[in-house]
Amino acid sequence: MPNPLICLITPGHLASTPRLLKEADALVDAGYRVHVVAGRHYAPVEPLDEQVINAARWPITRVDYRRGPAVFLRKLRRRLARSLVLSTPFATVNQAARAHHAESLHLGAVASGIHADLYVGHCLAALPAAAHAAAVRGVRCGFDLEDFHDSETAAAAGDPVEVAAARLLQSRLLPKCRHLTAASPLIAQKYAELYRVKAEVVLNAFPRTQAPIAPIDPGPITATRPARFYWFSQTIGPGRGLEDVLAAMGRMQTPAELQLRGFVSPGYADHLQAVARTSGLKLPVKFLAPGPAADMARLAARADLGLSTEEPPPPLNRDLCLSNKIFVYLLAGIPQLLSRTVAQAAFATGLGDAGLTADLADPAQTARKLDAFFADPGRVAAARRQAWTLAQSRYCWDVEKEIFLASIRRALAPAPGA
Repeated sequence: MPNPLICLITPGHLASTPRLLKEADALVDAGYRVHVVAGRHYAPVEPLDEQVINAARWPITRVDYRRGPAVFLRKLRRRLARSLVLSTPFATVNQAARAHHAESLHLGAVASGIHADLYVGHCLAALPAAAHAAAVRGVRCGFDLEDFHDSETAAAAGDPVEVAAARLLQSRLLPKCRHLTAASPLIAQKYAELYRVKAEVVLNAFPRTQAPIAPIDPGPITATRPARFYWFSQTIGPGRGLEDVLAAMGRMQTPAELQLRGFVSPGYADHLQAVARTSGLKLPVKFLAPGPAADMARLAARADLGLSTEEPPPPLNRDLCLSNKIFVYLLAGIPQLLSRTVAQAAFATGLGDAGLTADLADPAQTARKLDAFFADPGRVAAARRQAWTLAQSRYCWDVEKEIFLASIRRALAPAPGA
């Protein structure tokens, strides 16, 4: 009998879902067969997707919803579903799925064509997709709670349809999941309180193999070699605390430069450059090209400070989550500045100087804290060593994947008495 086949589903691009990619590789290494179903909708990410495809050790089905009559029809059906979710007293899972994402049920239909033993969704649109495919095949489903989907963004939290759809989908489908993971302890706790489900915490860490060969010494900070503050994301845009970081940098005595890696939202680069000038920075913001997820730690390793920041006050999801940035910076062997969200403040207590916290609403105090840190080269060097050691010994995918694989094994085990 062949080994079990696990189908991982995401509405996003392959390159946009590093957590799913890590899971796929971990499953293959553990002897499982894997098939990935992913979306395809944003042309600039295509080159990064091709790199994933060329390196993948598992088959991939991509669902293209960039254009076409069928895509247009599904978008029209989404508009209708959005009106039904709020106006119909007994809205269905299918209506909520369509209201949340036009392609959700289409993803499920595509996934159901794959004869899997377990379907696991990533991102909320993939929850009904995984549940649908599992129901068609008469097998089990699972889901990864990388975010708190009831309040994932400020825009979603302010949209009554999004809120209603998210709650309906999760209340109906999460209890059916035999495999359930969460990306932070507080996300798991929140889901236990609201939906009475138990999720295993699997931190958003990365494999040791993605780290630099050894910790890097970037050299002393001088007027001609400013401290490099580094932040990355697939999309560089508002709502992530970057303006507050610039306000603090403008008050620092230490020469500093802000470096950002990712796709820049239209008009946002000019906005940030204006903020930098107004804040008093001598150097403009430096925008760097996007890179593959597997290279993020190495690309960050020559920075002097990673930024794990959120604009205050953050949406509830950002207050609860521990983003992949935190673990990339640790793996890169660089200290980081964390805004004081509830989750990050709690996590930072175990990082020492490798994890400085600050109230971004107080740029003067943040500037003083950072000046004091960079004024002590010995402290900076120790913080880099601490980050490296923590990643190598604890906060890496090599540790976290064992928790993930144990959950998969339990999900595939025969039911008691079967």
